[in-house]
Amino acid sequence: MAILYALVARGSIVLAEFTATSTNASAIARQILEKIPGNNDSNVSYSQDRYIFHVKRTDGLTVLCMADETAGRRIPFAFLEDIHQRFVRTYGRAAITAQAYAMNDEFSRVLSQQMEYYSSDPNADRINRLKGEMSQASLENLALFVRNVMIENIDKVLDRGDRLELLVDKTVNMQGNTFRFRKQARRFRNTVWWRNVKLTAALIVVILVIIYVILAFVCHGLALPSCL
Repeated sequence: MAILYALVARGSIVLAEFTATSTNASAIARQILEKIPGNNDSNVSYSQDRYIFHVKRTDGLTVLCMADETAGRRIPFAFLEDIHQRFVRTYGRAAITAQAYAMNDEFSRVLSQQMEYYSSDPNADRINRLKGEMSQASLENLALFVRNVMIENIDKVLDRGDRLELLVDKTVNMQGNTFRFRKQARRFRNTVWWRNVKLTAALIVVILVIIYVILAFVCHGLALPSCL
């Protein structure tokens, strides 16, 4: 799974979050929320080991996700943009005064579903680049900041003394590989099944034609027109 963890926060107050595997990403994400400089809108990424924390802050609302470095930037930031729009559309100004985890029960399910979609569905990237819910202007802005955003080491945000080592359950990669294997195996079985159906149908047709020819030949040889 490419995207392993995500949250939505107002300042340092987490409103909703979801993690797809056993990890202490939540603790590190809170450190990032507390140490991100300024209150202006920003889009930034911080690397740690082979994982990257992508952060999008817009109008005081912060959406953050942790993804495998192989996921690149376009898909994680498309995910963040999607989550931001869904959250604002669902809760609007209620997010301004909401208490910690006020939206977690409901919105954590949205985070889970969209994390799975952006991590596993090959259409996710294409849809969000060409015909997603975002406007053309939003797509252009997304492409611009994804090209320009600098991936900084997390040490530049967190003091070395405060830094937590990132712990991620390695089985998450196995789960992702298992998902892809099952999908490929299912596709292969379907292909083989249809091939067998076509071969069986063709064989039945050939047998029927042979039987018809034999019967026609025998009836003609016996001079029995009624047989035909």
